[in-house]
Amino acid sequence: MKRTVVRYSTKPEQTQENERLIAVVFEELRAKSPQGVRYLVLKLADGAFLHFSSVEDGARPVTALDAFRSFRKDIEGRCLEPPQAADASLIGNYRMLAQQ
Repeated sequence: MKRTVVRYSTKPEQTQENERLIAVVFEELRAKSPQGVRYLVLKLADGAFLHFSSVEDGARPVTALDAFRSFRKDIEGRCLEPPQAADASLIGNYRMLAQQ
């Protein structure tokens, strides 16, 4: 299982558009219901966004979705702080993620 965390901050005038584009990604996820993919996006109090994905081997990742490609298209223009991605290791989990 590959887990990835991405953090970035948007320009204040772009935050609402960023949230709209993320909502479209989740609409496509619900419609297509890809197997082996888990995805979560949080907006922090400081305005930063955190994306967390967990993908099983062989699963079609969120990045393959048309809505995600649209989301990424102008991300640099929406950001104050560009996206920083990092692989993540699970240390503890209490009812947040499915038990594996």
